[in-house]
Amino acid sequence: MTTAALRPLERSRLYEDVGQRLGEFVRESRMEPGDQFPAERDLARQLQVSRTSVRQSFVVLQALGFVDVRHGEGVFLRRTRGFGESLGKLLERRRRLPDVLEAREALEAKLAELAAGRWRDHDLEAMKTAVDVMQSEIADGGLGIEGDAAFHHAIALAARNEILVHMIDAMADVIQESRIESLSEPGRPPRSLEAHRKILAAIEARSAELAGEAMRQHLRVVADISLLRWQPETPEDADVRQ
Repeated sequence: MTTAALRPLERSRLYEDVGQRLGEFVRESRMEPGDQFPAERDLARQLQVSRTSVRQSFVVLQALGFVDVRHGEGVFLRRTRGFGESLGKLLERRRRLPDVLEAREALEAKLAELAAGRWRDHDLEAMKTAVDVMQSEIADGGLGIEGDAAFHHAIALAARNEILVHMIDAMADVIQESRIESLSEPGRPPRSLEAHRKILAAIEARSAELAGEAMRQHLRVVADISLLRWQPETPEDADVRQ
């Protein structure tokens, strides 16, 4: 298959050029998770780059959680969200995420503790509804993003601390970014759903200690994402391969 995305690269600037062009190919071809990429040699020919450049790009894309490289079988799309972003954008998000995740743990663990002692019937109902929404989203093949956001928001409101709610609301955009990044990890949505049920049970039991600990454990799993495990190539790395 030849598309505009696989037109020859005008110049080679290492693997990020290939990765961005492959992202265009995924969008133009409407690839879905599980679909297989063309053979490495075909991609190299159409992009007019070496097979090594294509292979290096797939190594990085695998580390970032976008593809599965199955030896003897080929390369398969793992997830589409964020695929094809520039290296600069990925590095900026990678730099920002640890601070966001630390702030989330500090704030949301406290909110869960407070919610355990202060919830009212309508708060508990909102949390249960959010869990049900997330379950439905996942059952329909989604990531559960809306239900996840609603669950954490319901806990924040149940804590009844205007300052903490204001702080968490001010972080809404970067929290959503971390949420999407985490829930895009293969197998993560069902695991997050179960963590939400554990948090909900602790809050319903009015156990501040258990609620806070359950939230901390959950957010530490949220923080385990491919983007943060990936070690970007340095100029010295590139020199060694040349």
